[in-house]
Amino acid sequence: MLKPQSWSMEWGGRTLFIETGRLALQADASCTVRYGDTTILATVVKSKNIRSGIDYFPLMVDFEEKLYAAGKIKGSRFIKREGRPSDDAILTARLIDRAIRPLFDDRVRNDIQVILTALSVDGENEAAVIGLIAASCVLSISSVPWNGPIGAAHIGCDAENNPILNITTSQIIENGKLDMIVAGAKEKLVMVEAGAQQVPEAQALLAMKWGCEQLEPVTDFITKIQSEIGMEKEPVPMCADDLGDTPDAMEEKVRRSTQKFVAGLVDSDIFNSPKISKDERKKMVYEIEQKATEFLTAEGFDESIHGAGLKNIKLYVSEEVTKRILGKDERLDGRKLTEIRELHNEIDLLPRVHGSAMFMRGDTQVLSIVTLGAPGDVQTLDSMEEVGTKRYMHHYNDAPFTYGEAGPLRGPGRRAIGHGALAERALEPVLPTQETFPYAMRVVSEIMGSNGSSSMASTCASTLSLMAAGVPISKPVAGIAMGLASVCDEQGNLKQWKILTDLQDIEDGPGGMDFKIAGTVDGITAIQMDTKTQGLPWDLVEQTVKQSRDARLQILGVMTGLIAEPRTELSPYAPRIETIHIDPEKIRDVIGPGGKVINKIIEETSVQIDIEQDGRVMVTSNDAEGMKRAIAIIEELTHEVTAGEEYEGTVVRLEDFGAFVQILPGKDGLVHVSEIGWERVNKPSDVLKMNDKVKVVVKEIDNLGRVNLSMKALKVKPEGYVEQPPRERTSFGGGGRSGGGHGGGGFRKPFQKRD
Repeated sequence: MLKPQSWSMEWGGRTLFIETGRLALQADASCTVRYGDTTILATVVKSKNIRSGIDYFPLMVDFEEKLYAAGKIKGSRFIKREGRPSDDAILTARLIDRAIRPLFDDRVRNDIQVILTALSVDGENEAAVIGLIAASCVLSISSVPWNGPIGAAHIGCDAENNPILNITTSQIIENGKLDMIVAGAKEKLVMVEAGAQQVPEAQALLAMKWGCEQLEPVTDFITKIQSEIGMEKEPVPMCADDLGDTPDAMEEKVRRSTQKFVAGLVDSDIFNSPKISKDERKKMVYEIEQKATEFLTAEGFDESIHGAGLKNIKLYVSEEVTKRILGKDERLDGRKLTEIRELHNEIDLLPRVHGSAMFMRGDTQVLSIVTLGAPGDVQTLDSMEEVGTKRYMHHYNDAPFTYGEAGPLRGPGRRAIGHGALAERALEPVLPTQETFPYAMRVVSEIMGSNGSSSMASTCASTLSLMAAGVPISKPVAGIAMGLASVCDEQGNLKQWKILTDLQDIEDGPGGMDFKIAGTVDGITAIQMDTKTQGLPWDLVEQTVKQSRDARLQILGVMTGLIAEPRTELSPYAPRIETIHIDPEKIRDVIGPGGKVINKIIEETSVQIDIEQDGRVMVTSNDAEGMKRAIAIIEELTHEVTAGEEYEGTVVRLEDFGAFVQILPGKDGLVHVSEIGWERVNKPSDVLKMNDKVKVVVKEIDNLGRVNLSMKALKVKPEGYVEQPPRERTSFGGGGRSGGGHGGGGFRKPFQKRD
């Protein structure tokens, strides 16, 4: 039996509408959220069984794109239903996940799945923001333990840099200087994702803080709904293990004993010497695990329950690292809190590619390769909210060896897609326009080693490889990941914290954050932040942004020391593109009926041709002669014939009144019998035959566009020549005719227009 209930409020100039009790009634909780005409269904289900053998919180967040929501049918001829999630759907799911995950108790071992399904999208209101609000609402009203609600907003700015709440797609197209999504509450930031056109740090901070201030009405709204229909929250397990809510006392004792044992090794095994490399840190954890095993055996614990403590060794070490940072400003590798690991850059590593570079920061190593393609090599976008094409693509690849492990090779996962998209977004603001650099550009970042922010290393490596490839980016871009060491009070508020520049593996523990900021010397181009706290206070955010700028400028200094600006020459192996401009009305002449003309040019010259509606014709080829020939053909096809021009043409038709001569592909003119020579010619066939090559000059183009040619005007007038009286015009009329205009007037019957 349906028992729908609904609530609404005005927010950002539009109505935020929430309804429950109508759809997905078998889920633990469900609701629909509508803003504008974008409507998202949110559901949450918690499994009844506890997952055994895991040491993590099993949360699944999925965003389901439905093409019907945008009134679209899939473009494929053969597959019309939705298939694997698009990159856009994966990125949206990751964004929502990063915002809601910190507010769960990570001791829970039941599967929890949050699914956001797009039922309707209007193309103006960001579905990710509405989906995040829907997730916050459905979790708040459910029985699942979750420390919400939070709100979300889409922040942009106008031409005067004033912030705009829930900026629309049209407004972003008009002024895309800032495109930011924030999640949290008025007093804290839980998640931020942004792209920007080199926005100053102060403006980015203002947008984040202002955006979170606008979330208060939303969180109050959800709290009101929760108070009216919310279920009682289930209790949180006392500890995280495989035995459920009432763990065996002996296993709990093993955990506590192991944690205390690791704490006793801080000076002797953990901070006894700097652990600079990842291998050193892995070896340290392994040796501590071996010692802990011996300790537990000596303490009389049965070997079957050792795993309760041993599986958390790295966690316990990470907790001690955090304590040492907070207490003594000491990091495990000996760095200062604001210090970047050793940097190493190289370019031109690979011989045949269009551009390559390697960027290494500590143990994180990325090899980025640039491939330049013809304008037609752009990616076609066909997702629920995206249409059009994309000419710059960044792809991120990792493999088991990236992490020093062995495992099966699979396609890119959600993490790889997310990291690739972040680096892509960071570079987009500095890319050349299509008019100045018409190439399609693909950068592939191969992760050779990962130990702290390979996405920001990919940004740096991509910058170097693009400059090495000769892509005229306006400024180099670098990125850095900022970390956090902190402890919280019982309410989840930070009571002590320290910001870490250049975050790496073992520092990313409980109470941490991963705050990635990329940009140029002039400002920020991309931000992505997630945290393992329940939100960051604004003084912490401000210090993080300031500290990240110092690090970014340092990295940029090292990068520009290797290559200061883009090369002026492309790789000899890169295709060349020549752009010519033609009258848009002539485009059909180049394409021909059914593509016949353009396909013939491509076949004869082995080039690729791309034509824009404004008349730009881009010819791409690795063969200089082929390109030259193709351009000549196109110029001939589109040339506007003018009086006085000389041509060597081909006789294509003979009539009693004159000869038709093809002077350009598809363009004929008439040499009247009186214009063939100074001597009298009775019939053109007396002196000319089909396919003769003759030199002609354009005598005139009449008001119908017909071309009149002359052969005799290019010949020397005989000495003593006497002008003959003009011949009487036949019923066909006189004057020349052109390919486009031939067949007009009295010639229509004997002359048929040629394709």
